[in-house]
Amino acid sequence: MTEEHVVLLDEQDKPSGTLEKYAAHTLNTPLHLAFSCWLFNEDGQLLVTRRSLSKKAWPGVWTNSVCGHPQQGEAIEEAIIRRCRFELGVEITDLTPIYPHFSYRAIDPNGIVENEVCPVFAARATSVLQVNNEEVMDCQWSVLEDVLRGISATPWAFSPWMVMQASDDNARELLSEFANGN
Repeated sequence: MTEEHVVLLDEQDKPSGTLEKYAAHTLNTPLHLAFSCWLFNEDGQLLVTRRSLSKKAWPGVWTNSVCGHPQQGEAIEEAIIRRCRFELGVEITDLTPIYPHFSYRAIDPNGIVENEVCPVFAARATSVLQVNNEEVMDCQWSVLEDVLRGISATPWAFSPWMVMQASDDNARELLSEFANGN
């Protein structure tokens, strides 16, 4: 994959420039655009993934299915499809906004900051996974309610963005409806 960048955002969440992705994620990460996607299979199970140990922020942490950054001029939906293919080798359908105005700032144990406007989507996987081990070290199809209980019991084992997304009542309801095919 070619070098990625992040789209920087101003105080009104409007694009204000770009910065190379690795250089952007530091102890003082500027606000930038991202996305988060929860993938479900035909049985309504959620794909949880464990971030590769080579990740700069939150290596080895369990998280939702796929996250990433749209590139300059790329629609978020296109970016989600691109990252699903790159990280998981999977095709998707039924891409649905779940939490369109989610944003957060979090600091990982190494001091690396995530500072993102990060719309959350759900989608259905339509092909077999072909995981890119440079991105994902492990993954598991799981019942959504079991994952949500796990997040409540052991939030430290999951990415902070997944914990925050799962703690929103409306997002939980929409994810549950999506998992159940509604």
